[in-house]
Amino acid sequence: MDAVPAVKRYRSIWISDVHLGTRGCQADMLLDFLKHTESDHLFLVGDIVDGWRLKKAWYWPQPHNDVVQKIMRRARKGVEVYYIPGNHDEAARDYVGLQFGGVHVVDEWVHTTADGRRLLITHGDRFDAVVRYAKWLALLGDHAYVTLLHINTAFNWVRRKLGFDYWSLSAYLKHKAKTAVEFIGKYEEALGEEARRRKVDGVVCGHIHTAEMRDIEGILYCNDGDWVESCTALVEHDSGALEIIHWAEVMARRSADRDSNSATLPAKTTSKEREAA
Repeated sequence: MDAVPAVKRYRSIWISDVHLGTRGCQADMLLDFLKHTESDHLFLVGDIVDGWRLKKAWYWPQPHNDVVQKIMRRARKGVEVYYIPGNHDEAARDYVGLQFGGVHVVDEWVHTTADGRRLLITHGDRFDAVVRYAKWLALLGDHAYVTLLHINTAFNWVRRKLGFDYWSLSAYLKHKAKTAVEFIGKYEEALGEEARRRKVDGVVCGHIHTAEMRDIEGILYCNDGDWVESCTALVEHDSGALEIIHWAEVMARRSADRDSNSATLPAKTTSKEREAA
């Protein structure tokens, strides 16, 4: 019998850009992550629900509901849950300062790590010039992006049928585009400047679906990624050390270990074979 994977405990977990309500959302993978992790603090760094898409077409399968229920259950059990809305769930910004079922809705937050570093937590859309100054351009871009995500979903359905693990076609194509790389660089620099202006040690954000952790002239820049393309989270260990977890890779290793263990198990013998022996 396969061993049940252990639950990993962290001091803090950051997730963003889940986009519940869209077909591109990797809800099952996120549920698996939530099943195998625990924390004292859970930060939802925006775009948890995709209000833009839900306004156009309702899509809410059971796994999406299960994600919400798991998060609410953590809040009821005493986990400090903070929800920082993004641009796709911007309607929640009307409720900043309130809490629902133990989930605190905040515009931004400053978290102090176990080793004393102060981190500004913000979704990051306010530093995206397209979203901030020309929303109609952002909406046009969202339509094209959703089309790419549909291709990504179909592509991975074929991979799954062929026995391969999840791979993000849309993330690969995005990183191949020179303009996307340039935009990401400018976005990271803008967040770093804001952290410096606010006199904090670093910043944690989402928005651009690109998990990253690097130093920008003395400021720690962290992006927790997303659960549409890369399926990543940022975690804080008890020591205060930060790490980006790539859950698709974790699941792939678990699957490989299970296959390896199955291959080494002795073959079962039948009653006739035992009698013959």
